Amino acid sequence: MKIILTVLCISFFSILHMSGQEKKWLDANGNLTTKEKAVYYTFFSTDKNKGQLVTEYYISGKKAKEFYFEENKKDGKYAAFYATGEVKVIGAFEEGFRAGMWKTYDKNGNIKEKGKYDKGEKVGVWKTFYKNN
Repeated sequence: MKIILTVLCISFFSILHMSGQEKKWLDANGNLTTKEKAVYYTFFSTDKNKGQLVTEYYISGKKAKEFYFEENKKDGKYAAFYATGEVKVIGAFEEGFRAGMWKTYDKNGNIKEKGKYDKGEKVGVWKTFYKNN
């Protein structure tokens, strides 16, 4: 339930931030490219308290990623999505490094892996979940 609420909040605020912004076209590696070669497009908006909000979309219009950027580093909540719209990854960055609890999900919304990062390094116990056949 928390995941769904988080995704809905992120989506709502993304729509508010998108109006009037210029699209930037990205290739599969996240580099700027032309519209014809693009796999994603992105919008940037500034939040006085959190830095620059970056929202990437698949060409289909579905959200691919959302994160904050401050002083040229990812900083704050991070979310990635499958092309179907399902949550793929939820986590956070601190000064450009993965930090805190990270969770990955399969395309059906089932958790695949979870664990903590500290300064970009995996720490503690990581749990991997396997599908029962």
